Amino acid sequence: MDPLIISLWVLAGISAGTWIMSVITREYSWVDRIWSIVPFVYVWIFAASTGFTDPRLNLMAVLATVWGARLTFNFTRKGGYAPGGEDYRWPILRERMSPAQFQLFNIFFIVIAQNVILWLIAMPAYTAWQHQTSFGVADILVAALFLFFLILETVADQQQWNFHKWKSAERAAGRTPRPGFLTTGLFKFSRHPNFFSEQAQWWVFFLFGAVAAGSLLEWTVVGAFLLTALFIGSTRFTEEISVSKYPDYVEYQRRTSALIPWFPRHPEDATAKA
Repeated sequence: MDPLIISLWVLAGISAGTWIMSVITREYSWVDRIWSIVPFVYVWIFAASTGFTDPRLNLMAVLATVWGARLTFNFTRKGGYAPGGEDYRWPILRERMSPAQFQLFNIFFIVIAQNVILWLIAMPAYTAWQHQTSFGVADILVAALFLFFLILETVADQQQWNFHKWKSAERAAGRTPRPGFLTTGLFKFSRHPNFFSEQAQWWVFFLFGAVAAGSLLEWTVVGAFLLTALFIGSTRFTEEISVSKYPDYVEYQRRTSALIPWFPRHPEDATAKA
């Protein structure tokens, strides 16, 4: 069977499964729980369809798996797979919507839209499957760039993990942690360096298909584009919550780049720009 058709059947099955589990458990983070797994499954489908004879597809599958293993580890240690490990933003949204509105949001955005994006970001593998051209230096450079952003995200996630451990220890000792959010390390240069790195990896992943096809004009760029759009919306909502919890977060917003790491502005520059 055509590997594209197989991947679509997997997409349909995963979408149905995550929706059913959300209805049964009344937890709405089941897509989060498969987020780091299904993209590399899709890529392996295309690699396997060649009998693992295409080095580019094999490399893409390995890199996607490394990405997935790292993200799964980080999600696990934060309690994402534990009962009740629901995204903290969904209860807030439920308070703003009627039950019917939230169920529609669950079906069309949480389940369908996000699962389709996870399928789309893996589709450069389909382009590579269609154009099984010679493996070369360009592929190695793309792989190196992918690994660079993966390492950057790993560092950012570890810095965030260390910060939240310190924050929990401060609260356990009866102290109020100051500041209430991370502003050092990579977070001095970007408010969300992990988000930036995550998106960058999938823009780079698209380049594998572009190299195979010999053109940047490939429809599979839609996956990276929609992932970025999703992160922009998600980040705005996350920061809205942060501002409501920490009044001094506004000053952090003024001096620090939202996504792309850059040198922080001095307070007087931030005030002038505001």
